[in-house]
Parts: sequence; structure tokens; C-alpha cells
Amino acid sequence: MTTLASPTLGGARSSVWRTEGKPDVKGPVHILDAEQIWTFLEGEATIELDGEISTAGPGDTAVLPAHATRRLTAGPQGYTAIVTAPADAHAWIPGDTGNKVTPPWIA
Repeated sequence: MTTLASPTLGGARSSVWRTEGKPDVKGPVHILDAEQIWTFLEGEATIELDGEISTAGPGDTAVLPAHATRRLTAGPQGYTAIVTAPADAHAWIPGDTGNKVTPPWIA
């Protein structure tokens, strides 16, 4: 993830990232305590959200609600997306609420 806006880059209340998923790579299962919005620019991703699966591609926007368990898997060409969430959002692995981190936490 590349941070495009955040409080450390000029006082924004929201954070914005550009993220690129490498082909066929699965992200970690995690939970975020705030809504997160993903807009896909290139490629394709499978989104697992509380057990439901959908696919997103160029021009699609996915709104991932707070406290939903999620995992993104890049398609065979990978993906590029712009992602936003509140600057004070925290993420954690299900069952491990003692180790909350502020995104971006995935390289």
C-alpha cells in the first residue's frame, strides 16, 4: 500500500491508499472497526465479506462495513485499487483484539 493522504501527510481526517495486489495472492483475514471503501482501477479481486463472496474489477467500488470479517484475493492479473477509511481506523485478526493496528499494515 502507498499512503496518499493521512494525518501525517497534512492533517486529513481520512486516509487514502493506492494498493496493488499481486496475481493470485490472498490477503489476510481481518476485521476493521470502520467502513472502508475500495475502488478498483485495474485487474480483479475476490472479496470475502462475512462469508459472502463477490468479485470486483475496473470501475467497481466495494463498501466494506465496519466490523465485517474480510479477505481480498487478487485475480490472475492482480489488481490496483484506491482505498479509503477514517484515519483513526484499526484492524485486527479475528480472535486477536489485543493486537489492533492502524492501516496500512499489509505491504
